[in-house]
Amino acid sequence: MKKLKRSGRLVDMTYFLLQHPHEVISLSHFSLRYHSAKSSISEDLVIVKEIFEEEGYGSLLTIPGASGGVTFIPRMNNKDATELVDKLISQLSDPERILPGGYLYMMDLLGNPRLMHEIGRLFASVLADKQIDAVLTVATKGIPLAYAVGHYLDVPVRIVRRDLRVMEGSMVSINYVSGSSKRVQTMTLARRSLTPGARVFVIDDFMKVGGTLKGMVDLLEEFDADLVAVGVLTESVGVEERLIEDYISITRLSEMNIRDRTIKIEAGNVLDKVENQQP
Repeated sequence: MKKLKRSGRLVDMTYFLLQHPHEVISLSHFSLRYHSAKSSISEDLVIVKEIFEEEGYGSLLTIPGASGGVTFIPRMNNKDATELVDKLISQLSDPERILPGGYLYMMDLLGNPRLMHEIGRLFASVLADKQIDAVLTVATKGIPLAYAVGHYLDVPVRIVRRDLRVMEGSMVSINYVSGSSKRVQTMTLARRSLTPGARVFVIDDFMKVGGTLKGMVDLLEEFDADLVAVGVLTESVGVEERLIEDYISITRLSEMNIRDRTIKIEAGNVLDKVENQQP
């Protein structure tokens, strides 16, 4: 890259940091990239840090030591989080989304890359201070959410399946009870997906009773992996027995009348968690 003026360095540096969240970037990297002294790079980073924190994009942490540098931690402030949740509530409140069995049609939302991008940022903001090694979800509807979160946490995504895949090698399988149908089902994960001691965030699109999520949590035990948190896009309230007690939800399906075609969507508990993170 050619030598840039400060204005050009700030634009490129900001873009680079946004594309490499949770990654330690050395001052030497920027110094070589921009053909500039480390003292100038340090001054640039102070400016970027102030803007990131003032606008609620996240924080820029300095890592001391020979192998240190700076790392961008994505966050979402309470205002932006509230606007996102309100937007989701509005979109999910359409009675035409009601499906048999007390479920919601959400494929159009899950297939919206920009929306998934923002939801991933919101989850990553709540998880910013926790050490996460992998994001785990089940095929297929949880995959867009998992990749969005994985991007912002800079960690790999692992996908649990309900069928065996020869191309994934040796598999670990468990039986679990579906919370809604009460049927015994099987889920599998490639044995090389997780290492012992891995810290995992489990995510899915919808939770009614929580049977699938509970199955994924139980599957972690087969790998000697540790559960850090559970997240869902939408939870359903009023179920008799919830199999997952501690979780992060973006929205909450509080009322649904299939006969009258009425529905009520509320904010989940994520806004409380975002507010608790505010300085």
